[in-house]
Amino acid sequence: MCLTGLDYFSTLGYQPGIAALAAGLLSPLATIVLVLLTLFGALPVYRRVAKESPHGEGSIAMLERLLSFWKGKLFVLTLLGFAATDFLITITLSAADATAHMVENPHLTSTLHGHEVLITLILIALLGGVFLKGFSEAIGLAVALVISYLLLNAVVVAVGLWEVATHPQVITNWSNALTTDYGNPVMMIAIALVVFPKLALGLSGFETGVAVMPHVQGAPGDDPDKPVGRIKGTRKLLTTAAVIMSVFLICSSFITTLLIPAEEFKSGGEANGRALAYLAHEHLGSAFGTVYDIATILILWFAGSSAMAGLLNLMPRYLPRYGMAPHWARALRPMVIVFTLVAFLVTWIFNADVDAQGGAYATGVLVLITSAAVAVTIAARRARERGWTIAFAIISAVFIYTTAVNVVERPDGVKIGACFIAGIMALSLLSRLARVFELRVTHVELDDMAQRFVRDTATRTIRFIANEPDQRDKAEYRDKIDQIRTDNDTPTSDDFLFVEVTVLDPSEFEAGLRVRGEVMHDRYRVLTLESSSVPNALAALLLHVRDETGQRPHIYFEWTEGNPLTNFLRFFLFGQGEVAPVTREVLRGAEPDRSRRPHVHAG
Repeated sequence: MCLTGLDYFSTLGYQPGIAALAAGLLSPLATIVLVLLTLFGALPVYRRVAKESPHGEGSIAMLERLLSFWKGKLFVLTLLGFAATDFLITITLSAADATAHMVENPHLTSTLHGHEVLITLILIALLGGVFLKGFSEAIGLAVALVISYLLLNAVVVAVGLWEVATHPQVITNWSNALTTDYGNPVMMIAIALVVFPKLALGLSGFETGVAVMPHVQGAPGDDPDKPVGRIKGTRKLLTTAAVIMSVFLICSSFITTLLIPAEEFKSGGEANGRALAYLAHEHLGSAFGTVYDIATILILWFAGSSAMAGLLNLMPRYLPRYGMAPHWARALRPMVIVFTLVAFLVTWIFNADVDAQGGAYATGVLVLITSAAVAVTIAARRARERGWTIAFAIISAVFIYTTAVNVVERPDGVKIGACFIAGIMALSLLSRLARVFELRVTHVELDDMAQRFVRDTATRTIRFIANEPDQRDKAEYRDKIDQIRTDNDTPTSDDFLFVEVTVLDPSEFEAGLRVRGEVMHDRYRVLTLESSSVPNALAALLLHVRDETGQRPHIYFEWTEGNPLTNFLRFFLFGQGEVAPVTREVLRGAEPDRSRRPHVHAG
């Protein structure tokens, strides 16, 4: 909970100030709306996500199941772009805000002012160093930081509430100002409902909570497919974090609005981005204030660890499986280095400015929560749970409204998200193109009939004919054998096995291969396969037969008619096209030793 809550709890460092700037005197009311949306919107949604996707894929996996072919992959890449926006901006924004707290400290401002970018880069590098050291070390540090930070905040909030209770005139002044500015409670509530989307940063952390589910131990007897103990533990994690944060959000918004002059929240003011730190210095002295600053700096710096954990759990689950990342993308340390370098670039582009990154952060958070709400609505509908379907549909509508308002008011967030999406798609497609000739069949399994066919032909020369199934009548197989014998001048005494591949979803990259044997028209032996790519399936079959029999099999193709470039694009997008040369190229890559490579004939 502390690891995933780092991102969530650390927003206390800047959320009260953002709420005061966005809603002014209505900040406590707008914060209450945000808390209600958290407890009765985001929390139920992600409790359902934990149930539907208990292996850390999150809501993206739930939506992935709804779409197939390339449109499903592109949709997932779009959501991954927003996830990358959310997580990476969490790293850079939190580090930048930690820098701001450091620079604004009265004891350090003269020394550190003007070096914000350098300090932020150092903090991000240190964060990457922790993850290069190990994941367990990150969790241990998170526990210590979160407990210390929450205790210090509890002290500041308690002192703030005591100040309000012992100086009742601040409540009177606040209520009089509300009545003067807004007239009546109905108008106040209406305006609070309108402005609360600007407080959306206070919703961060839920997607990270389900992304790290594989690290929740669960119960000893958990079913791997449906780990009830892990689901229960994750739900407890999400609920505890949401309740703790909700209490702190309401109390901190209330005391900062009543005790801090409005002008101090504005740019250049002492409470800008550090409202609770301002109160700590003002009411508890410089020594406690400095301790609070140190705790805030540390938790804001390390808040990026929850985002880093989310990235390390999320990205390797999709991109390598799609063939859209190199094999090393599954490894922890190389990915830490990549994400750290990207965070360096983002920090440099935004000049370590917290406000400039706020829009992108809120957009990423809201898009992911909205997609999760839509996903659980669809899941409830498919499960025929009418009550939950209606409830989740209402929650989805609220989040769609919140996202739309945020996009209209801060379009820079969508622009930044679009850059991440474009970058991920471009790199993913280039990676897929670079890996197009890889042997991407994870295993080959032959049924009893197929094994019998292979054993029988292994006593002679093993010859396959690659056949694109059409009518599958007697004439098709007879004519195909005659054509292959004519084109390749093979002896009439040699017999053949037909191999037919049916392409299922060509956008898939890696999969196992199951081979079935059947006798067609009481004469022709046929091996049938289902795969995402014809050449890869044939190459995998040939290598498997070679390894099982010790013979180098032969396979015969008919040259594909048409433009070679067009046929290659057909292969890249649809898994078929220039089959003969691509099969040979896949074999060449998989078996460097030419003397052991299966024979490929094309005529």
